[in-house]
Amino acid sequence: MASLVSSPSTLPNSKPDQLHSLAQKHLFLHSFLPKKASYCGSSKSSLRVKCAAIGNGLFTQTTQEVRRIVPENEQNLPTVKIVYVVLEAQYQSSLTAADANIFIGSLIFVEELALKIKAAVEKERDRLDAVLVFPSMPEVMRLNKLGSFSMSQLGQSKSPFFQLFKRKKPQSAGFADSMLKLVRTLPKVLKYLPSDKAQDARLYILSLQFWLGGSPDNLQNFLKMISGSYVPALKGTKIEYSEPVLYLDNGIWHPLAPCMYDDVKEYLNWYGTRRDANEKLKSPNAPIIGLVLQRSHIVTGDEGHYVAVIMELEARGAKVIPIFAGGLDFSGPVEKFFIDPITKKPFVNSVVSLTGFALVGGPARQDHPRAVEALRRLDVPYIVALPLVFQTTEEWLNSTLGLHPIQVALQVALPELDGGMEPIVFAGRDPKTGKSHALHKRVEQLCIRAIRWAELKRKSKTDKKLAITVFSFPPDKGNVGTAAYLNVFSSIYSVMKELKRDGYNVEGLPETPEALIEDVIHDKEAQFSSPNLNIAYKMSVREYQNLTPYASALEENWGKPPGNLNADGENLLVGMSDVCYPDSLIGNIPNVYYYAANNPSEATVAKRRSYANTISYLTPPAENAGLYKGLKQLSELISSYQSLKDSGRAAQIVSSIISTAKQCNLDKDVTLPDEGEEIPPKERDLVVGKVYSKIMEIESRLLPCGLHVIGEPPSAMEAVATLVNIAALDPDREKLRTLFMFLGECLKLIVADNELGSLKQALEGKYVEPGPGGDPIRNPKVLPTGKNIHALDPQSIPTTAAMQSAKIVVERLIERQKAENGGKYPETIALVLWGTDNIKTYGESLAQVLWMIGVTPVADTFGRVNRVEPVSLEELGRPRIDVVVNCSGVFRDLFINQMNLLDRAVKMVAELDEPAEQNYVRKHALEQAQALGIEVREAATRVFSNASGSYSSNINLAVENSTWNDEKQLQDMYLSRKSFAFDCDTPGAGMTEKRKVFEMALSTADATFQNLDSSEISLTDVSHYFDSDPTNLVQNLRKDGKKPSAYIADTTTANAQVRTLSETVRLDARTKLLNPKWYEGMLSTGYEGVREIEKRLTNTVGWSATSGQVDNWVYEEANTTFIQDEQMLNKLMNTNPNSFRKLVQTFLEANGRGYWETSEDNIERLRQLYSEVEDKIEGIDR
Repeated sequence: MASLVSSPSTLPNSKPDQLHSLAQKHLFLHSFLPKKASYCGSSKSSLRVKCAAIGNGLFTQTTQEVRRIVPENEQNLPTVKIVYVVLEAQYQSSLTAADANIFIGSLIFVEELALKIKAAVEKERDRLDAVLVFPSMPEVMRLNKLGSFSMSQLGQSKSPFFQLFKRKKPQSAGFADSMLKLVRTLPKVLKYLPSDKAQDARLYILSLQFWLGGSPDNLQNFLKMISGSYVPALKGTKIEYSEPVLYLDNGIWHPLAPCMYDDVKEYLNWYGTRRDANEKLKSPNAPIIGLVLQRSHIVTGDEGHYVAVIMELEARGAKVIPIFAGGLDFSGPVEKFFIDPITKKPFVNSVVSLTGFALVGGPARQDHPRAVEALRRLDVPYIVALPLVFQTTEEWLNSTLGLHPIQVALQVALPELDGGMEPIVFAGRDPKTGKSHALHKRVEQLCIRAIRWAELKRKSKTDKKLAITVFSFPPDKGNVGTAAYLNVFSSIYSVMKELKRDGYNVEGLPETPEALIEDVIHDKEAQFSSPNLNIAYKMSVREYQNLTPYASALEENWGKPPGNLNADGENLLVGMSDVCYPDSLIGNIPNVYYYAANNPSEATVAKRRSYANTISYLTPPAENAGLYKGLKQLSELISSYQSLKDSGRAAQIVSSIISTAKQCNLDKDVTLPDEGEEIPPKERDLVVGKVYSKIMEIESRLLPCGLHVIGEPPSAMEAVATLVNIAALDPDREKLRTLFMFLGECLKLIVADNELGSLKQALEGKYVEPGPGGDPIRNPKVLPTGKNIHALDPQSIPTTAAMQSAKIVVERLIERQKAENGGKYPETIALVLWGTDNIKTYGESLAQVLWMIGVTPVADTFGRVNRVEPVSLEELGRPRIDVVVNCSGVFRDLFINQMNLLDRAVKMVAELDEPAEQNYVRKHALEQAQALGIEVREAATRVFSNASGSYSSNINLAVENSTWNDEKQLQDMYLSRKSFAFDCDTPGAGMTEKRKVFEMALSTADATFQNLDSSEISLTDVSHYFDSDPTNLVQNLRKDGKKPSAYIADTTTANAQVRTLSETVRLDARTKLLNPKWYEGMLSTGYEGVREIEKRLTNTVGWSATSGQVDNWVYEEANTTFIQDEQMLNKLMNTNPNSFRKLVQTFLEANGRGYWETSEDNIERLRQLYSEVEDKIEGIDR
């Protein structure tokens, strides 16, 4: 936002002495107007123009005085005050501090800002001499007023003028071009119409021409025209102005070229005649980089950052074709200037957009399919770099949040939906002039990487050098090659085999994947007598320091080199590294990263932090868990009962059912009569029905079996199983015909395989088509895999459908809590928000929080959710439930706008004038405000996460590495790492520690709550779930010491269920860890399968530590399955002895910490096994 002023005024909320201190802190915001003051007018009038940033921004703090201009009016001439608002809400003070004459707004596409502008300007609209709003949201466009011309009926008017604007829908492909043509031609038509309305409309269109022209001369003449025509003090004063200088709507621009070009051949002819070009640039083999620029930066003279990129590319021997567009649709110019119209081949080897916006639609309504189609035809790597828009350079560098949240949404998340990569911030903003300036180190990084991607298009396959890196965490020989549901070594083998077949130089490829494991780990399947990995190179500390200029900066957190991980005491062992500073480490190497299709949130972090082209792979198809051992026997007994329930054997069969159910520990889930108790015939069906319901729940539970191999599509049976699961989510019988057609399309997607194809495309410098990440069963658009994974528009959630699903879950949760607590409502629920879950479900858990406190989201014109409204207590039908929201670090990174939304919602509810017993948010906020001596709004802080740049509570790491003393230590870790709050009132401050408020809020929790939304990932599959569980912590914080209820919502099927945590842990154990179908599937993959089994047991211990909700029998059955079975024991030990050692250690730890009571014989056997496997790993023969 900026203000054009010509009269002195003061800020009502900023004292003069405060302005200096603010200025010293460099807390300023940018503007988009030319840096120098402009003068216009005749000898009888004077108008001086300059910018000022004003007020309190959405996420930054600024002062208007920085750019306020007050003219030296020695001749006492009439003055005009102009307020100009764009993108940021810094306008109220300027508008009301002195009587403004003219209001100008542009590019207002942020709803929060739009509503504030609307409220402020509407009150002054009748008084203002003119209101001009250029492309913005409809509610702001309706403020337009120029004489008799008004847009107050925008969207409703049937006048011919408005019909001209409505000929094409805004989302249609040619809308932007049509608008530009209309702006060019309409003034000529209107000039000959006699009415005042027509002339006022003509001046509005001329104003838009001036505005889009954007040059200092155009802006001067624009202000002369409007002031002379509409400011009463200047009536009768003849103010001369020139017609708008029109520029090409789209074309090619180069800072050294004599003109803008409308023809790529003419531009290339000029380029070939340049005398300043270096030898590299003259080479016919020089890479050609296409650049996408915003015309407004060029015509306004704010193009220094563009020039820097062009000069850097050319200095490095790359030719450039810099194109621009005047509208918001760049797809046309991309096809017109980057693709040879005759051969249909691209002129360019890679493309870098320097706009930061989506290719079609900019900050307004995006058309991603159109963008993807244009980029697919172009078929080169597509990088979207960004200039700072909402922050000055200093603000960005000093911010703990990093990039401004709205810019993350508009200029990082949205371009990713087009397939854009590498969001490098290449330009900053000057706090005083608002002009962009190049960040030279960033420009250098951007240009080198763009050239490297371009070279992939031109290099032969045999000249390319490819490094394959694998993950190993925690660093241990049993953990080499970890990836979610992926058989890593078989996948590497598959990739290398395909690359060799495709012409790449792959030497020494082993005969089998097993032999590859042996090569990497030094001995087959990580067998004995080889404690070290196969080390390719030992790097001395001196060499490491020479190669790593930032080495000293790492020492604070990682200690002095070589460190303890991947080191032999003297050298760093090259092959793996656990690293910080991804930008520095990736350097200029193109990064292609396979990522599980079901994990778009972490894939997005990898995409942004390591500039990865993330290619999705399929997770194993889900199958029904089935029944085994006693559970299978139970099923057979129930079948017998159904056949013989009217016979004399019914009582005996029911007795056997009860006995077997208890042996299977189902009495924890189903209330069963005592064995031997006589049951009346009428009650037998009830007992058998309850047992049957439970075993059906177990049998039908979906689980992924085995591990995926890159490039291997599902078998016919696996594909059918996936189709069945997709169909089960929509059981509407009336839609069967449509359903079967849909399933037919899904089948094609399931069996299509482009995982290897996309990798080869990326390596050949081609465009990898983007696609959403998520659960393929919930969202078949995830298929086929092999797409460049993206998340979603963070401002699009929660959707209406997500809100409907959330209401069902919340009401079931509340009803269950009431049923188990004497009919009392829960006053507070502590819950977790995950990044991936909210992407998969389009914001269901986010919507659950909103419905608990009794508010509903309100979408703007573009479907973006940036505000909420309270639901009346009458409609809600219950009290508003207080919440404590723990956001994962990834959720914080991806959905900071939604954290802002949540915090505003909670604080709004806390300030509602409602009875405390009907509004628990208000009740607790008032109590906590009094106890802590703070304002109610601060006491109503309920949205927490880690400090910026930090992730998880680290309880998971402590459990995985057995580095914790007691549960109190884990709880302190949780409180110290998760007590950072987001504050919508000072969002620019980032995450602020508010531990006291956090503890007091948690101490009121009656229940803890998490969601399971996918069959692929459950409670013990990953450590994140227990890492964020505060159940035991809440018990210690509560004054009454009562343990809160702990619930898990399961929305993996059409019928969402709410179970207790202990029920879910039991279900998880029965369907996975203890289920032969699951663990045999894992063991069939060999080395990696043993690690997967060990991981489930370790995560089970994590749940014992944070919640105490794991039954003793789970450990006992696991011991029986994996230790007491001699054949199984030997298989585990011989396949992956390192992971087997960890498995044995975990059993001993569970017993030592009091989570598992078992016989001394079992413990002695485990101790003996631990000693044996350790000796074998170390090569000791006793």
